[in-house]
Amino acid sequence: MDRRRSEVDSAPSTSSPRSNFSDHLHSNWLEAQDSLKKKLVTEDDYTWKLGEAEGVELLKYIGGVDISFLKDNPSVACGTLVVLDFKTLDVVYEDSSIVEIDVPYVPGFLAFREAPMFLELLKKMQDCSHPFYPQLLMIDGNGILHPRGFGSACHLGVLANLPTIGIGKNLHHVDGLTNSRVRELLEAEENFNVDCISLIGDSGKTLGAAIHSSKGSFKPIFVSVGHRVSLASAVEVVKRTCKYRVPEPIRQADITSRDYLRKHH
Repeated sequence: MDRRRSEVDSAPSTSSPRSNFSDHLHSNWLEAQDSLKKKLVTEDDYTWKLGEAEGVELLKYIGGVDISFLKDNPSVACGTLVVLDFKTLDVVYEDSSIVEIDVPYVPGFLAFREAPMFLELLKKMQDCSHPFYPQLLMIDGNGILHPRGFGSACHLGVLANLPTIGIGKNLHHVDGLTNSRVRELLEAEENFNVDCISLIGDSGKTLGAAIHSSKGSFKPIFVSVGHRVSLASAVEVVKRTCKYRVPEPIRQADITSRDYLRKHH
């Protein structure tokens, strides 16, 4: 299975050459992003609580979505939704779907290619009033840490009306943020024992956080607000769901999507 995909890569995927991306489609996607962005909420907007408390709704079910592609046919993809028990990090629900994707891959517009598959998996749960429907969703992609401030975590969160968190494995250069700059910050003497630093762009806006999420992990992950969750809450949730470098909802969705595609195609 081929995992090569990124929201703001410098070059488009070989499966979807840039020549297939018409000016008309580009204009439509820009317009759709701008329209959805008006609905974006970047602060906490949920009824549950993260801590232990009597008589209040707690965060119990946290979802993760990811996608895998066939190496010899990158238009064939397996999208997966998993739901974990927030307290135990056990998988309590999983569902996968294999589809042929005819939407071109274009850097910065990842959600137009992948979000429809995830929305279908969420709708399937919602339609049957499944008791494990996620209260929060993690996406293997960026939130506001994105060239247009509206990555796939924002896009999916707005359309699903769910609190979402973007999890990036690589830093994409946005608003002056670079790998070397972040590495210098993480290695600075005053941050030597700090496992999380804010990512502040040249504009002065905080776009996310770089987190050393597990012991022995030298490569940080990059967390950003998707929708209806503040950065502080996003960071807390991520820290509490990491056994390894990548948070368990994303890691389990990745494992499941690969296995499902291997077995069913």
